[in-house]
Amino acid sequence: MEWLTLLPPTIAIIVAVWKKDVIIALLSALFTAEFLHSQFNIGLGFLSLLDRIIKVFSDAGNTRVLVFSLMIGALLALMRKSGGVSAFVQWVSSKGLAKSQRRVSAIPTLLGILIFIETNLSILTAGFISRQLFDKVKMSRARLAYIIDSTCAPICVIILFNAWGATILGLISGFDLPSPAQTLAYSVPYNLYSWFTLILVFFTVWTGKVFGPMKESEKQLETLSTHIEENDKASSAHLMVLPLLTLIVGIIFFMWYTGDGQILQGSGSTSVLWAVGLACLMAVLLIKTSKAEQPVKTLINWSFEGMSDLLPLVTTVLLALALGDSMKALGTGDFVSQMVTQNIPLWTVPALIFIAGALISFTTGTSWGTFSILIPIGVPIALAGGLPVELVLAAILGGSVFGDHCSPISDTTIVSSLAAGCDHLEHVKTQLPYALAAGVLSISGFLLFGLLN
Repeated sequence: MEWLTLLPPTIAIIVAVWKKDVIIALLSALFTAEFLHSQFNIGLGFLSLLDRIIKVFSDAGNTRVLVFSLMIGALLALMRKSGGVSAFVQWVSSKGLAKSQRRVSAIPTLLGILIFIETNLSILTAGFISRQLFDKVKMSRARLAYIIDSTCAPICVIILFNAWGATILGLISGFDLPSPAQTLAYSVPYNLYSWFTLILVFFTVWTGKVFGPMKESEKQLETLSTHIEENDKASSAHLMVLPLLTLIVGIIFFMWYTGDGQILQGSGSTSVLWAVGLACLMAVLLIKTSKAEQPVKTLINWSFEGMSDLLPLVTTVLLALALGDSMKALGTGDFVSQMVTQNIPLWTVPALIFIAGALISFTTGTSWGTFSILIPIGVPIALAGGLPVELVLAAILGGSVFGDHCSPISDTTIVSSLAAGCDHLEHVKTQLPYALAAGVLSISGFLLFGLLN
């Protein structure tokens, strides 16, 4: 029965590759998981599928994520249709910041590094600001999605002054370590996947070279750029800049507010939802008081059009959350971790822990959930075997991010597609070769570190 817990993620991968549709793939995987839960009863499996989807809304955090995703669509539509985005692109171009692909690529990369406090904030800001700039210099949205996705999560586990660091510190504080904070800090140099991933991003930005499926995405640009230039007339850049500033400052403030003065203790989902709501309100007020003034009915229609554009992605998020919950109940993550880490030579532990982290985060779509599963397993193994705890911890963190980057059901992968305006499966397909390259290098490095220790 334990092996059957791997069936839902396997079905998801096969159907996604076969049908080229992530929603059908997720529905198939979710039905498979519920079919197993219901002891192979097809009828009960279908009914359980519906109940599992409804159960997603019983968690306030999940509901906030879904609502904020819809509201992001409204915000995007208001900024774009008012002409704010086009005006911002013209302003950036007039300042010489969009003269080359290298300069434009550097913008989301630097934003991803600077806004290390929260992944969604980093991804959304970098993606929204850079969309039309990438169109202007004939770079694909898939390349933008890759840059923001492969910058933000690695940065968050390298610069750990954020919720990621607080969560990981909390997980390792229960063990007999001389200094959990020092152990966490010392894990940073060993976090090979994050470093290799960032090196690949910097290489892509500096050279402008892409490989694998990304090359195909670069061929679809002329029509896209023309479409944007014809339909989005520029008005004033502040119609985009001020709502985005409201979003950024709002998230930081509400993280502080919901954390009772401690930003790292704040609620990310609540903060993002409230900040997006404020940003939408700011966009409406700016449009109503500017030369681009429109009737309220028009603004409402724009907002609903934006929401409808993102409805497939929101559905994807909903199904991904339901599938993750269903597979957690099946024990998929626990089974994978035990399968990889039992009865193995000590020197292979870091590499195998990395692989376990990748498999768990790939099949469950969450790096944070993988931290919770593997840290209680990996740290005791390191302490009992005399391995450096910071090395094993780095393997867990890096493997979790690696699997997250490869997974079509990952929340950060979905948000990156959303922020870049890129087809979700296209983003998964085009990012995969880069993630695999960094992953293979990381496994080799962890094998070497294991031998040296």
